Amino acid sequence: MKVSGPNPYWRQVRFRCERQAGFARRFAMLYGALLAASAFAFCSPALAQGKDLAKPVVVQPGPPGSPTKKLSPSTRGVLPPLSSADVEFMQGMILHHAQAVAMTAMIPSHTDNEALRSLGARISSSQADEIKFMKRWLTARGETVPKVTSPMPGMNMAQGTTLMPGMLTPQQMETLHAARGAEFDRLFLLGMIQHHSGALTMVKDLFDTAGAGQDAELFNFATDADNTQRAEIQIMQTMLKNEKSEENR
Repeated sequence: MKVSGPNPYWRQVRFRCERQAGFARRFAMLYGALLAASAFAFCSPALAQGKDLAKPVVVQPGPPGSPTKKLSPSTRGVLPPLSSADVEFMQGMILHHAQAVAMTAMIPSHTDNEALRSLGARISSSQADEIKFMKRWLTARGETVPKVTSPMPGMNMAQGTTLMPGMLTPQQMETLHAARGAEFDRLFLLGMIQHHSGALTMVKDLFDTAGAGQDAELFNFATDADNTQRAEIQIMQTMLKNEKSEENR
């Protein structure tokens, strides 16, 4: 019996399979090379950037129309020069705010007026935070931070018994402390309006002084304080009008 040789069809199938396997091997080698090249291209800028980060560059912007200027990596920022009026404003405002905080501290034990309690809590919180900011500002510039040691917070101890604008006198503070209920509410609102108005005067005097108020942090603080206290004055004036309306009914 004669055995025939391999079927020509299977030889063609085997040839195609071997050729496809060769293509697959070459594709894998080429794809791997492309991946490696892509990874190197991606990592190279990162590595270069890492080298650049080791050598920081300090750039000083130039005036309008002028190029920037590269400075030494050892360059340190310097706070702008201060006016004596800047320092006096911050020192005085710490004592001024301290009296407002002392006034709001009376509210819980002197009235049940929920609207006044809410207002007092807001004033106390904001002015206590501002006192912390002003102390940090003065400390960073090597200036003296005033200590509130007087039983009547806000007294300018450097000028004896002279009160700053809007400050309540010792007699006003005593009268406020002795009042209760609706009378306390009225005296508190009148006193705090007077107090806030004094702070606005202090801000105006600062900005009216030549060379003062140029420090960015101080400028922002004084501007915000002015806006906030103007808004609170309007709120307190409305509360006073509402109380008078209720009394007349």
